[in-house]
Amino acid sequence: MPGRDITPLRNRVLLLLAFLICAGLLAGMPVWPQSAPPQAPSAPPQSQSSANQAAAQTPGQKAEPPQEKPEENKSLGDQGVFVFKKDVDEVLLHATVVDDKQHLVTNLEKGAFSVFEDGKPQNIISFHHEDIPVAMGIVIDNSGSMREKRNKVNQAALNLVRSSNPHDEVFVVNFNDEYYLDQDFTNDLLKLKEALEKIDARGGTALYDAVVASADHLKRNARLEKKVIFVVTDGEDNASNESLEQAVKQLQEENGPSVYAIGILGDEEHPKRARRALEIIAQRTGGIAFFPKTLDEVDEISRTVARDIRNQYTIGYKPTNPRGAGGFRLVKVEAKVKGHGKLTVRTKSGYYAGQARAAGAASK
Repeated sequence: MPGRDITPLRNRVLLLLAFLICAGLLAGMPVWPQSAPPQAPSAPPQSQSSANQAAAQTPGQKAEPPQEKPEENKSLGDQGVFVFKKDVDEVLLHATVVDDKQHLVTNLEKGAFSVFEDGKPQNIISFHHEDIPVAMGIVIDNSGSMREKRNKVNQAALNLVRSSNPHDEVFVVNFNDEYYLDQDFTNDLLKLKEALEKIDARGGTALYDAVVASADHLKRNARLEKKVIFVVTDGEDNASNESLEQAVKQLQEENGPSVYAIGILGDEEHPKRARRALEIIAQRTGGIAFFPKTLDEVDEISRTVARDIRNQYTIGYKPTNPRGAGGFRLVKVEAKVKGHGKLTVRTKSGYYAGQARAAGAASK
C-alpha cells in the first residue's frame, strides 16, 4: 500500500505551533508597540509652567488645576496675547503716581491706594504694578499745516513704539478733514513706518472724529484690555461732526482709552482753544497733554509717554453702586505712604457705566 503524503498534516501542525508561540509572545505587550495612538485635534500649546506641571505628574495621578495666586488675574490668551481674567463686574483703573517734583513713583503697594466712586470708598479687589502690553492707536494730524512737521512727528511716533512694550499692538490713523486707518493692529515697525509715511497733507482738522473713531476701533477689535491713544496735532478742530463734549463723553465709556496728546501750537487765539480741548481730553481719560515749544521736543515727549504707560498701576474694584444702574460715575484715586510727601495719582476722572456705542470703526 503506497505511503500517505503527510506534508499537509505537518504544515497544519507547524502553523498551529507558530500561532501558539506568537500568542504567548504578544501577551502583555502594549496596545501601540510601534506608534502613538490616534491623536485628537491639536490643542493650544501649554505655557511653560503648565507643561512643567504636567511633566511632574506620576502615571495615574490626577493633575491638580494650577493654583492662582491671590489677585492674580492675568494670563497669556490665544496666540500668546496678554489678557486679564477680569471679573465681569470689575472696573479697572490704570493709574500713574508722581511726587511733588513730578517724578514717577513706582514702589507703592496696594495698601497705599484708596479708590472713591461718586465720593464713596470702594473695595480694591485686584492690584498690579507691571509692564502690561497695551493696544494703542497712533492718530496723526495730516492737514495742510502739518506738511513740514510730519517727518519729525513720524520719527517720534516710531520711537514711542520702540520705547514701549514689545508686545504692544498698534494701529495708525492719519486724519485731515477725514480719517483713515492706514495700518491695523501690528507690532511690525516697518508696517507702522509705511503707514505713517502716507502723507497727504491737505484739508482741515477733524480731530474729534478721528479720536472717537479710533477709540471705537480699540473697543471693538483690541485683544488687550489696556488701551491708549497717542494723538499729535497742530491746530484746532475745524471739520468734525463730533463736538468736544460728545467726543469726551464717548472716550469716557467704561474701559475706554487713555489719551496722550501733543499739541504743536502757536500763541494765537485759535491754538489756545485747541490747547484747552487737548487738556480736557487727556485729563478726563487719565492721559497727559504736552505742548512743546519746538518741534525738536516731540521725540523726547514720545519717550516720556512710553515710560508713563509702562509704569502704571492697575487697580480693580467692584462698584458699590451696581454697574447695571448706568449713569456717569466720578472716580478719584488717592495714594498715601510714609516716606513720601504729597503724591498725585493720575487716572480717568470718571466713566459711563455699561454705556454702549453704535459708531463705526476707524476704517474710512
